[in-house]
Amino acid sequence: MQLTEIKQHAAHILDCIGNTPLVKFDRLFEPSSLAIFGKMELLNPGGSIKDRSALHVVRQAIERGTITKGTVLIESTSGNMGIGLARICHHYNLRLFLVTDPHINPLAEKILSTFGAKIIKVNQHDGNGGYLNTRLKMVKQLLQEIPDSFWPDQYHNLDSPAAHKQTFAEIVHDLGMPPDYLFVPTSTCGTLRGFADAIDAHGAHSKIIAVDAEGSLIFRDSAKPRLIPGMGASRKSHFLKMEQVHDVVHVSDEECIAGCQLLLERESVLAGGSSGAVVKAMQQYQHLLPPDATVVALIPDNGERYLDTIYSDEWINKHFPALP
Repeated sequence: MQLTEIKQHAAHILDCIGNTPLVKFDRLFEPSSLAIFGKMELLNPGGSIKDRSALHVVRQAIERGTITKGTVLIESTSGNMGIGLARICHHYNLRLFLVTDPHINPLAEKILSTFGAKIIKVNQHDGNGGYLNTRLKMVKQLLQEIPDSFWPDQYHNLDSPAAHKQTFAEIVHDLGMPPDYLFVPTSTCGTLRGFADAIDAHGAHSKIIAVDAEGSLIFRDSAKPRLIPGMGASRKSHFLKMEQVHDVVHVSDEECIAGCQLLLERESVLAGGSSGAVVKAMQQYQHLLPPDATVVALIPDNGERYLDTIYSDEWINKHFPALP
């Protein structure tokens, strides 16, 4: 076969980001009159929805000339944004420094190192249930010390949520209409803001149910320690507009684990902790939804990196001995 005969192919691995499928979840809450679909962001090359944000932020900065050949990227991450950036920086031959904390998944840390990212780990708790403020302090220090450095800034950069105009367009295309409800887990709230802005631009009436971690400060004022990475935050979100959120459901670490196990048991989907939170939030909220509503659950990341934690009986017994 001649190369000119090949009709479809990706030019490179970054072209494989996005266009993730919707999967019908018929068995998740049997019996149910709801039409529930999972938006399978775990099928992105980096295993998470953060691939989309990372790619959009970097490409926009390259187009503006903010990132050039010698630029060093510096970002704070709990794992998934870092993995997205690590692949993209490797592709563009850019140096990447990532500031993480003890909650980062060990496998995620190995993936980052494999792609050549330099990892700086902070260990000082920020006093608000996490390490985010400590990580951001280190990012700002590195930006001052390293010349020609760029902060993708997933916490403030509007290019990050803007990536989800495409994500929402994919959902509408695949469903043939906007969904009635979207269950979206929160951390930076970039994904939530991106979906909300896309709903407004589309003129749709989809309602967003934000799923947050117990102990997170995004929607509440009291913090407590959290173990599941990628969920919640120890500071308020710059992206959040409360008028764009229909309702909020808070989910504990234990419920995240139970949701992951339910998703695996009923739908054979091995997903990360925030997906488990979405499942439990839907389970708690389903009696408030209209019969026959169309619901899309965001499934943000792959569960393989959590095999030694969320899916490990030994880890669960150590940290949550009260769980059955």
